[in-house]
Amino acid sequence: MTILEKIIAYKKKEVAKIKSEVPVQKLVESPNFKRTPLSLKKSLLEVGSTGIIAEFKRQSPSKGIINDKADILEVTNGYLDANVAAQSILTDTHFFGGTMVDLMKARSINEVKPILRKDFIVDGFQIVEAKAIGADVILLIAACLTKEELKNYGQLATDLGMDVLYEIHTQEELDKIDAHDKIIGINNRNLNTFKVDLEHSIELASKIPDSCIKVSESGISDPKIIMGLKQYGFQGFLIGENFMKTDNPGQACKEFIGQM
Repeated sequence: MTILEKIIAYKKKEVAKIKSEVPVQKLVESPNFKRTPLSLKKSLLEVGSTGIIAEFKRQSPSKGIINDKADILEVTNGYLDANVAAQSILTDTHFFGGTMVDLMKARSINEVKPILRKDFIVDGFQIVEAKAIGADVILLIAACLTKEELKNYGQLATDLGMDVLYEIHTQEELDKIDAHDKIIGINNRNLNTFKVDLEHSIELASKIPDSCIKVSESGISDPKIIMGLKQYGFQGFLIGENFMKTDNPGQACKEFIGQM
């Protein structure tokens, strides 16, 4: 079993348990469900946008603990101060050490920038749940969903007023998506081997229609890389570990953006 297969198997059991305990109606009645989500698309395309989607991530299966001391409120304020385009928050607990409470706390002080719920979506229930906890954007990973699921889950998110970041790593995964006018994230890290390859992403980017917004994810550690990626049409850059491995992620983010 690959790491991704382990994560998905675990996630399906976890979601089934939550679904049996929490009625959808309860999610729909939560205060955050009534707010109008902020647009990631708009934020990335804004004149003067940094394009940075800064992530809050405590640990990962490939790196182990990255930062278990960071406070979500401090980091969120730091990212806002750095003028990020959006914030990404891991809500997977078992493998990434995140929680839905992290996202709710960030939302309580971040009213101006979109928040991506970074998790492994395997059920429509999680999309309703994402809106209920205050997320504006969900992630759909093509590697672990069928063409039909990508279409249906994408439509559900759109119906709820949320944006979708579709994540791909191969041409086969891109082919599963109706890639017109979408936000497409190319993960530079292979989720089966966890190896990072930027050249692979650049090659794949040329296959994505011009109507799409291209986001580069993982393994970005130098502002110069962003300047290079922009030449290939990338407008968004998801960065987590590079900031989170420091004592002050917000400050690290601000300095990184300052060097762009």
